[in-house]
Amino acid sequence: MKLGLPTLKALLDNNVLEIKFTRRRPKAGVPLTRRMLCTNSQQLLMSENGRSVLNFQPAGGRPVFDKELYNLVHAWDVMKQDYRCISVDNCELVTQLPADDTFWEYFNKNILVMTTEQKTGFMNS
Repeated sequence: MKLGLPTLKALLDNNVLEIKFTRRRPKAGVPLTRRMLCTNSQQLLMSENGRSVLNFQPAGGRPVFDKELYNLVHAWDVMKQDYRCISVDNCELVTQLPADDTFWEYFNKNILVMTTEQKTGFMNS
């Protein structure tokens, strides 16, 4: 399902999303799209597991530019463990998980066991 800016922002607040989007800056040797597991759920990110397992650190300072002007959404990237800007120009929802124990079950069973190469493969698929 294609996502628009308001929908993506709303879904990120209470869910962990697996999305696929077109890269803003294409890189040589990697696909034009990127897959990402992301969230903005403060309940999940500010939890003990969010801080220790996902290495969440709240963003500091003011935004440098108006993201909405460029059709971008800022979200926590679960794999890279940092904030990333997502281009909503061509963004598709792959999977939606509630930001609760459902996510942690999925994470422990599917993500935690991945090698670095498998995580890179996930992001580039």
